[in-house]
Amino acid sequence: MANGPDPADRTPMPQAPGIAFLRPFTEGRDTVEIGEYTYFDSEGDGARFFEENILYHYDFIGDRLHIGRFCMIARGVRFLMNGGAHAADGFSTYPFNIFGGGWEHGFDPATWTAAQRGDTVVDHDVWFGRDATVMPGVSIGSGAIIAACAVVTKPVPAYAVVAGNPARIVRRRYDDSTVDALLDIAWWDWDAQKITRNLDAIRGADLDALRAAA
Repeated sequence: MANGPDPADRTPMPQAPGIAFLRPFTEGRDTVEIGEYTYFDSEGDGARFFEENILYHYDFIGDRLHIGRFCMIARGVRFLMNGGAHAADGFSTYPFNIFGGGWEHGFDPATWTAAQRGDTVVDHDVWFGRDATVMPGVSIGSGAIIAACAVVTKPVPAYAVVAGNPARIVRRRYDDSTVDALLDIAWWDWDAQKITRNLDAIRGADLDALRAAA
């Protein structure tokens, strides 16, 4: 019996070579963690995600991007990291110090560090619409939907739908008790065999059936 695609396959759909599982590309990337089966519509090369879709991500800063399992990332989605931050607590946000020539003196690194917002964390089964942007340090809960062109500046609760700039909650996909149950079941943590046996329950809308599968 088949048990789904190989999560180590960089191009799991021969008929659509632009679809890439991202986890296999993370080898050697210490500041990016991506779960199995998360895919990106790569326009032909999944490695481009790390150069073109994760921006201002510099090793010396140390911030991390964590994306869980079974996330869906459309073309043009961008994750902005803390390397793009400018100190904003003074009159000018201009980065004089990086140009040298005497401008580096008198710069207090703490003013720049204070502008950093920490790691960016995306949980599981999150769908990112085309050209969405995620700002530094944002957390996005499992089952969320990020609309096309949304700019996510604040935490997104599990199973919320957000849209706009800045992104705001348009609706909640389920009531609180259902969300709590889905997070407790956490089907994305099941092994491939169990997922394969229970695809109808995972894709359906019958909570009792999913509970029984769990």
